[in-house]
Amino acid sequence: MAGSQKHILVVDDDTRLRSLLRRYLTEQGFIASAAKDAAEAQNFLDIYKFDLLIVDIMMPKVTGTEFLQQLRQQGNNIPVILLTAMGEAQDRVNGLETGADDYVPKPFEPKELVLRINNILKRAKAAEEHNSKLVFKNARYDLVKGELSDMSGNVIHMTPVERTLLNILGRNSGEVYTREELAAALGSAENLRTVDVQITRLRKKIEQDTKNPRYLQTVRGKGYMLISE
Repeated sequence: MAGSQKHILVVDDDTRLRSLLRRYLTEQGFIASAAKDAAEAQNFLDIYKFDLLIVDIMMPKVTGTEFLQQLRQQGNNIPVILLTAMGEAQDRVNGLETGADDYVPKPFEPKELVLRINNILKRAKAAEEHNSKLVFKNARYDLVKGELSDMSGNVIHMTPVERTLLNILGRNSGEVYTREELAAALGSAENLRTVDVQITRLRKKIEQDTKNPRYLQTVRGKGYMLISE
């Protein structure tokens, strides 16, 4: 089914290799796009969501390693496989140090590349599932399902506003959000008091002691921050 297909972007200045890889990946059940250089790849990334990138190191203007470094500096943790020439040992080291998930030396067997892709996607899925759970003393919240439950698995009722708050704070655990930012996200920019009321209600569902909150904390003079176990 299209909804379950993984979207891969091939970034390589070699027209023939781009075409071959795109066709082969499509035959293997992936959605495949191709870019001739880092600039075109960035344009794709600004528009589409990709599950993995295959990036050649030796590209003009911006090398694959430089492009990878730019992605990581932007906070983009999308999995990346680097394509390297056989003699580029130092480039492979630099790529892995920069944040590549794997590398494949040229020439390569397409079947091996697909095996590496699948292994990385499995690891990424496992990590995503692990990071999608917020654990509190007496409750758990599933960021994917938007579901709060007690430790016995019983669902705890949440309002849409409470769910939105928990999603925002939970996806960026440890990051402080101002009342203004949260109010805007809730569609209540003109009433900051709404945020305080909703925070109080949410604390009653995840905190043992609402007067001394452990998880949904007030950062004096700044706003609110969520920390899970």
